[in-house]
Amino acid sequence: MKKLLMIALLVLSGCSSKPQEKQTLKIGVMPAVDSAPIFLAQELGIFEELGLDIEIEVYTSAMDRQSALQAGELDGAMTDVIALVNNVGNGFDIKVTTSTDGAFPILYHEGALEKDAVTVGMMEVSVSNYLADAFLKDYTINKEYIVEIPARLEMVGNGTLDMAVIPEPMASMGALNGLSKELMANPDEFSPEVMVFNTKSIDSKEKEIKLFHDGYNKAVEMINESQTQAREVLVNKLELNPVIVNNFELPHYNVARIPSEDYFNKIIKWNEDVLGASFDLEYAQLVDDRFVK
Repeated sequence: MKKLLMIALLVLSGCSSKPQEKQTLKIGVMPAVDSAPIFLAQELGIFEELGLDIEIEVYTSAMDRQSALQAGELDGAMTDVIALVNNVGNGFDIKVTTSTDGAFPILYHEGALEKDAVTVGMMEVSVSNYLADAFLKDYTINKEYIVEIPARLEMVGNGTLDMAVIPEPMASMGALNGLSKELMANPDEFSPEVMVFNTKSIDSKEKEIKLFHDGYNKAVEMINESQTQAREVLVNKLELNPVIVNNFELPHYNVARIPSEDYFNKIIKWNEDVLGASFDLEYAQLVDDRFVK
């Protein structure tokens, strides 16, 4: 009798267990070359082959992307270390899972380089502010805080701004319209751009986030062998003029990696010195390295 009861319980247990449902990973990206490995992995079916169901939303405004992330509409998003430090310092529970690799030219109109003081468009708590300070040390900088990238492009074009820090390939769209573009060398070992995920998603969708990084790495390896598909997918996904397909700068892409503690300390100091903020943050509060091991 006991044996029959045990068999019945095992049968019932087997019937009641359901296969784990695949969860959709939702991420937000910016119109920047950092997005190329993500777009390519989606376009070529790499994510699908790995078993990852992914939704990718493009934002031209970092504030809109941030609002979506904070509202829980996104699991993760492309952002930068300046915004990250401020967000975590203000209690938003997100962590870097990998650096990304970008290209940020200075876009300017004729005569701007000859000035001693320049009006530069940027977002205040962002990579554009940090890089303006890094790139334009020989100028007195008057900072104009403009959230939307298209608005910055338009204002440089009509002369309201002398310059703006604009990510590629959007900078090349401005150059197509008669503006000048100069790519400055990154002064740091790491790009200031990163992918972050909120800790709730890291805990509940660890498998999906791991697959995301696996797909990202596969696409990176492909791009570093040949840039052709990456250029085409960026133009198509961002709905840009195809004439710029070979005009914009692409970086050397790195497989998933975490910025160093020294790099974060440098960013925290810049935040405190320039933005007047004060942060008491530990490195472990900013990163989660389980996806790059």
